[in-house]
Amino acid sequence: MADRLDTPIDPRRRWRRPRVDSEMVGSVSEGIARFTGTPRFLVYLTVFVAVWLVWNTWGPESLRFDSGALGFTALTLMLSLQASYAAPLILLAQNRQDDRDRVTAEQDRRRAERNLADTEYLARELASLRLALGDVATRDFVRSELRDLIEELRQQDEERDPAR
Repeated sequence: MADRLDTPIDPRRRWRRPRVDSEMVGSVSEGIARFTGTPRFLVYLTVFVAVWLVWNTWGPESLRFDSGALGFTALTLMLSLQASYAAPLILLAQNRQDDRDRVTAEQDRRRAERNLADTEYLARELASLRLALGDVATRDFVRSELRDLIEELRQQDEERDPAR
């Protein structure tokens, strides 16, 4: 919404902090942290330091910018600056990874609870099926009952008609 010219500016609103997308900052910091942990970064840093040392040791006297007699002060400051930025970036990346791990662990816990509930439900269903099957006559049971019944009928026939 555009500011109106006939309304005084709120002094608190004048010095608003710029809005920073924390997700973008986190993604960039993770990318930097991942890169600083690679062999490629170590090779690049080694080449940078070697070129710095060679240039400031054997380069033309008028073009040297860091004196070896003073212990390469500018190089030390550059490496300290790099380290001072690398440590918080690595911590930020670790914090974001911890947050992702926490979310993943929570999702895994919920999934495990659902699996446990499903397993318990299936176990109860199996138990009820076993109980129901315990009341159902099996083929062998029916056959044995039929044999016994046929045997009883034969005995009754023989008792009625002993000539058979």
